Amino acid sequence: MRLTVLLLVMTGSTAAIAACGRAPAPQLAATEGLPPPPWTIAHRGASAYAPENTIPAFLLGAEQGAQFVELDLQRTKDGQIVVLHDLTLQRTTDVATVFPDRARPGPDDPDRKLQWWLEDFTLDEVRQLDAGAWFDTKFAGTRIPTFDEVIGAVRGRVGIFIELKSPELYPGIEGEILAVLARHGLDRAGADPQTPIVLQSFTVPSIQALVAAGTTLPRHVLIGARDADRWLSDDGLAEIRGFATGISPEKVTLDTHAAGWRRAAELGLPSTPWTFRATTVKGFDSVTAEMAHYIEQGATGVITDNPDLVP
Repeated sequence: MRLTVLLLVMTGSTAAIAACGRAPAPQLAATEGLPPPPWTIAHRGASAYAPENTIPAFLLGAEQGAQFVELDLQRTKDGQIVVLHDLTLQRTTDVATVFPDRARPGPDDPDRKLQWWLEDFTLDEVRQLDAGAWFDTKFAGTRIPTFDEVIGAVRGRVGIFIELKSPELYPGIEGEILAVLARHGLDRAGADPQTPIVLQSFTVPSIQALVAAGTTLPRHVLIGARDADRWLSDDGLAEIRGFATGISPEKVTLDTHAAGWRRAAELGLPSTPWTFRATTVKGFDSVTAEMAHYIEQGATGVITDNPDLVP
């Protein structure tokens, strides 16, 4: 039997947060404006079939029946919020051809490998890059979109699962993302049932900053295998309930920490594990069978490159 889990929303105000010095615990509430689980969450869009984190991938994810598209937000040199997974541009664009002399090593790279870092480029420069041809020539000319552009393209078609990517590199980005959402009238839980919003990050202080800003939007903690011992313990889940409303655990932890993520469900914390891919299935006949298994075990949704293969 599929387990339906209520999503939590934060009802505390910024003033209350300041008064008590920490975020108040979220209260159980109806899932206003959110689709009923289980959710299909298209990872960087339908990224098995179109270039990740681009408008074609997001639109295809919606066409394939996803309730949400997942995307990554970062900031350009001139302060614009764009959709990109890597901190660098070379894997998914032709930046090495367009700007051959703009590479530099990372500050902590002992090998001094030259890379093209997003933070070194303005939005106008980013718009010159082809973000589609690397995937397939039929997508040549596809651009890295701004957050505004993605909202405009998918509004009314699908919800948006927003990852704040390495927000520690972009001080203040939490407020900037909320400002973009406010501009589109999407900064409140349930504001548009056709375009529900969920925020997530690996960076706990970033999620806490969202709480301090007074958002009522759902917030998930992304949990990798190396952090599972901490967060999928009873103490860790109790801490999470103080500032977040759900978890997005790496799928390997569904087996290594099965008791933990089931305990999360008992606490009213939805679980949306990642990432299910047709190319990386182990122990199952297909990715469809793999996703079906974990949905039956109680996952609220699955984050997948193959939204068309969700059972």
